Order: sequence, then structure tokens, then C-alpha cells
Amino acid sequence: MAAQALQGQISRLPRSALLMSHLPFPSRRFLVTETTGNTNNTTEGTASWEPGPHNRPIAYWLFACCAMVFGMVVLGGITRLTESGLSIVDWKPVTGAIPPLTEEDWEEEFAKYRQFPEFQLQNPNMTLARFKQIFFWEWFHRLWGRALGAVFAVPFWYFALRGRIPRHLYPHLGAMMALGALQGGLGWFMVKSGLEPPDDDQRRPVSVSPYRLTAHLALAFAIYAYMQWVGMGLLRGPMTLAPEALKHLGAIRRLAHGALHLAGITVLSGAFVAGSDAGYVYNEFPFMGERIVPAEYWDETLKPKIRNFFENVATVQFNHRVLGTATLSLVAALWARSRGVPLPLNIQLALNTALGLSS
Repeated sequence: MAAQALQGQISRLPRSALLMSHLPFPSRRFLVTETTGNTNNTTEGTASWEPGPHNRPIAYWLFACCAMVFGMVVLGGITRLTESGLSIVDWKPVTGAIPPLTEEDWEEEFAKYRQFPEFQLQNPNMTLARFKQIFFWEWFHRLWGRALGAVFAVPFWYFALRGRIPRHLYPHLGAMMALGALQGGLGWFMVKSGLEPPDDDQRRPVSVSPYRLTAHLALAFAIYAYMQWVGMGLLRGPMTLAPEALKHLGAIRRLAHGALHLAGITVLSGAFVAGSDAGYVYNEFPFMGERIVPAEYWDETLKPKIRNFFENVATVQFNHRVLGTATLSLVAALWARSRGVPLPLNIQLALNTALGLSS
């Protein structure tokens, strides 16, 4: 109630500096500074839960999980680039952590692989030595996922048994656990699509479904963002903004939200590029076959025609280029709009980092 009452007073403070710390809980902390003449009057309101040093271990644990999710995405990219994703043709969440240990085990695993389309249609001359190489990356990718589950579960029970977890945090941690389990199932659902005989109209002989690959990547980014958001909420306390910064805050936030959403769409577009191997179609920039818009941009034979945006490799690559350029432009506009505004140093650092990464 204190926080709600304070929110009602904010609109009546014409010259105030405010930063609302939006925590991932039904509680907030506010710091409002009103300047009257030479006097600064500060009013603070708190709800039932506040960030503090006692929550840092939980935040750092979530950040460690974020780092492992990032590593999982990197390993997934390596698995994709080395065409290793279909080397393990079954899903054993527990016993699958142990790789083949003897030559007989390797022969058995290789015999399973030879029963599926990737070997029969693309790799009929593959040797056992080469199979061991691609097997490693898929096995390590899955092992990393199992390790991530342990890194999440073990500290969770430790903090829970010691009463260190705020009660409002349990629904969020439960949701993270459920999303992690869903991600494992979705990963196998994606792999299964590559173990089935290819359709007659499929552009590439054997591959996982680009739609399932995109869903798998999107969920990884969602888990990463969710953990990061909750972790930052555990550390973040109230800060003040100067009045001259406050008047620019609305425009900066709108640009930041737009850049975030556009970057997310660009990432999903990139997943379709990877899933359909559209990146191999044109290797020149900015032209595509001596044209800005490729001649094959729209394939009338695809039904329904909206499939062009997801399955026509020329369209997929062109759209990804446009989205990437638009993302860079919007981030640059955000960075330029914030220049000269007295923002806190951590926000300035975040804006500089965003511009550097998008470039």
C-alpha cells in the first residue's frame, strides 16, 4: 500500500527525479526527490520485499546459469556448423550422459546412425573415425544441458533448505525449472524432425525443421532473459535521475524497447537462415546476384505463399539482412538520443555495449 500511495503522488511532483526499480515480484521500491528552492525533499516508499546484499548469492547463482545458457547456445551453433546434430539418434536423459567406452559400443552406436536418412542420403561413405568426431559435439552439447540442470537444481535446494529464497521468488524459479525441462524436450522434438525421411519438396536432403530449430533457439533466449531479469531484480536498488534526464526518459525507453524487440526478431530470422542453410545462397553484400532484392525473392509455387518468408532461402537471407541493418540503425539512434543526457554510468555502459555488439 505504501508503494501504491507513493505512485499516486508522482504525477503531482513537477520537478522530480525518479527511477522505479521494477522487480520481478509484486513489490517495488521508489525514491523521489523534489527540489523546492535550495531544498531537496526525498520521499522513499518500500513494499514487503527489497533487494539487498543477502540476496546476492542467489543473483550470482542465476547469473552463473545465464552464462551456462549462453554456452549452450554457442555449443548448439558449433553442433549445427559441424553437422553433428543428428549423430545421436535416441534420447536417454540419464544414461545418455555416458558416451561409448569400447570399440564394440562405438560400432553399435554407428550402426544405429547408419539406419537413418542422414547417413543413407548424405554420408554413405562416412567412416567410424569421422562419426566419432560428429558424435562428440552432439554428446557434449547434451552433456552441457545436463550440467546446466544440475547447476540450477543443486543450489536451488541448498538455498531453499536454508530458507534463503524469498517466497515471492519461488514461482519464478519453478517457471525456470519448467522451461528448462521443456527446452530439453523441444531439443529432442527438433532432432526427431531430422531423423525422418525428407519431404519431396524439402530444399535440403536431410535437416532438422527450421521451425523447430527457431523455437529451440527462441526458448533458449527466453530462459536467458528471464534469469537475467530476475537476477538483476535481486541486486538492483533505487537510484535517482536528475530532472533534465527525466524529461528524456520516455523517448529513450521507447527506443530501447523497440531495439530490444527488433533484435529479438532478427535473432529468430537468423535461426531460419541457419535452419534452411540460406546463408550459402549469396555471399556478397549489399547485392544479391547483382541486385539489392534477389530475383528469387518470391516463389509463386510455394503454397501458401507466406511460406516464402520461412522456406524460400533467398527471401530468408534478404529479410535477415534487412532486419540486421534495421536493428543496427535503431540501436545507433538510441545511442545518439542518449548522448548529452545525464544518465547513470551503468546505463551509459549498457548503451555503449549495445552499440558495439550490434555493429
